Amino acid sequence: MTAVKICGLCRAEDAALAADAGADYVGVILSPGFGRSRSVAEAAAIFAAAGGSARVGVFVDAGRDVVLDAAVRLGLDVVQLHGTEPPAEAGALRAGGRWQVWKALRPRTRDELLDGAAAYADVVDAILVDGFGGGAVGGTGARAPWDEVAAAARRFPARLRLVLAGGLGPGNVADAIERVRPAVVDVSSGVERVVGEKSAEKVRAFIAEARRAGGTTMRDTTSDTAE
Repeated sequence: MTAVKICGLCRAEDAALAADAGADYVGVILSPGFGRSRSVAEAAAIFAAAGGSARVGVFVDAGRDVVLDAAVRLGLDVVQLHGTEPPAEAGALRAGGRWQVWKALRPRTRDELLDGAAAYADVVDAILVDGFGGGAVGGTGARAPWDEVAAAARRFPARLRLVLAGGLGPGNVADAIERVRPAVVDVSSGVERVVGEKSAEKVRAFIAEARRAGGTTMRDTTSDTAE
């Protein structure tokens, strides 16, 4: 079954909501300067409210020491890199602990995605495909090119998981899963009431629709640690 990640969490009560609704992963943005950014101290309280959901820290071109320190202090299960981090940096972070590393890409074409996946295939556990929103690094609600993503993902190495983000919401997540077959679907703005505050109705509907879509994913979702 496709796993679900609720990202951009800013409040402990929203983390508890996501966990109660069945989210497999919860994400907090740990780089400053974004509308949903949170400090390590704030993230600790958010993750503490998330029960057994896996913890994802989102970083944008942060220094290696900063990422490693936060990952250890917060007990992260996944380090998500959402900037221009090169493969060597992703590999070094992956070797720094038992967490997974996911690298976000914002491809406009199948070839862009294939080139990016090839560059990172040996040093990350998953490629997260986000929508291209101009100069923004994410959280714009821009939709990824599903058909291009699906075609490219069929050529990924078997061990490389696909995380689909960008423009997802309760009304289209089932269609996205059926067309793309990602290992994980990732939503932030698509389940918000206002920026930084999740809608309980939308979170529950998104997860219910993802579960309804069902099917077998293209990637193994059983391991929560790096190989």
